[in-house]
Amino acid sequence: MKYQLVVQLPASSIHDYDEMIALENTLIEALPEGSEVDGHDAGSGEANIFINTDVPARVFNEIKSVLAASDLLATARIAFREQSKSEYTVLWPDGLETFKVT
Repeated sequence: MKYQLVVQLPASSIHDYDEMIALENTLIEALPEGSEVDGHDAGSGEANIFINTDVPARVFNEIKSVLAASDLLATARIAFREQSKSEYTVLWPDGLETFKVT
């Protein structure tokens, strides 16, 4: 798959980590065919879920409703990059100019 999409959430407690795991499991079921969750990490005040896909905009549209239903959309940051590159393109929230995974 050509792109890596990252769903990034603030995380500073075990409860935040548990929420991220629950979201990851929901996303595994909700992703369109041809996209897959590639794991997660947590640290430095954030949790990241990594999704491999060829259609990042389509996946973003699919997971946006999942995040909204889980009351996580307001705090989420979502971006993607080509697998072979390091620069991210921000999809959410509007106005966010920089994105990085720490």
